[in-house]
Amino acid sequence: MHDYDATRRSWNFATRNHNAHKGDQAAFLRDGGDTLFQEELELLGELTGRRLVHLQCNSGQDSLCLARRGARVTGVDMSDEAIDFARRLSKESGIAAGFERAEVVTWMHETEERFDLAFCSYGVTGWLPDLDAWADGLRRIVAVGGRFVYVEFHPIFWSVGATRDDYFATEPFVEPVPDYVATSGAALGAAVSAANETNTVAAHAWQHGLGEIVDTLLCHGFKLDRLREHPYANGCRLDPSLVPAEGRRWQWPPGVARTPLMFSLAATRA
Repeated sequence: MHDYDATRRSWNFATRNHNAHKGDQAAFLRDGGDTLFQEELELLGELTGRRLVHLQCNSGQDSLCLARRGARVTGVDMSDEAIDFARRLSKESGIAAGFERAEVVTWMHETEERFDLAFCSYGVTGWLPDLDAWADGLRRIVAVGGRFVYVEFHPIFWSVGATRDDYFATEPFVEPVPDYVATSGAALGAAVSAANETNTVAAHAWQHGLGEIVDTLLCHGFKLDRLREHPYANGCRLDPSLVPAEGRRWQWPPGVARTPLMFSLAATRA
């Protein structure tokens, strides 16, 4: 069972906590601050004038950094808190972008907009119960010849890290969205200490393996251009056992046999 409303409320709660750590984000952006990583930019390519949709955009920081590079950006997220924050951040930073508050799969199946680029990153398909509906929506909104770019924490981590979850689990995982900004520190933009309330609203998440994600895209009319696995995780400290790496990343400590912590892919809409 998917309790969508509870998941949305959990993200509202978490979003308030996350942004409380980040200080004046509008000033950060006005001063040239950037939240993006090289893996994303390399796969997205030239952005000037491109119609780009940022799916599950959270509070819009990455969306606005993409818009500043010349893309015509629309961000979509289910969280009321996130979209309200993104709209304020756009206004206060002086970077223009549009933001829609909607459940992302429903929005993709209903919107009349079409895009040259669709982008999502770090905590995406895990919040979606139906990958076929997700990929079908992507095919609908990406113009023929357009590109989909996805950068994500590797699903194998949840099986080899502290949680030891079943890689092929089909039942939802039910727990509140954590304050991962607090545990990741400056790598995720934490600039100030904040005493936040504990999130007690349980969200629903699902395990989708890398093979399942890629196969679903292929079955819905996308041609895979690039697929890479990375021995580090951008920004988010997925587990206390990870240690800092260069460039706001986290990696396995020395002496530990490495498994992937992240993957990145690009696919073209046939």
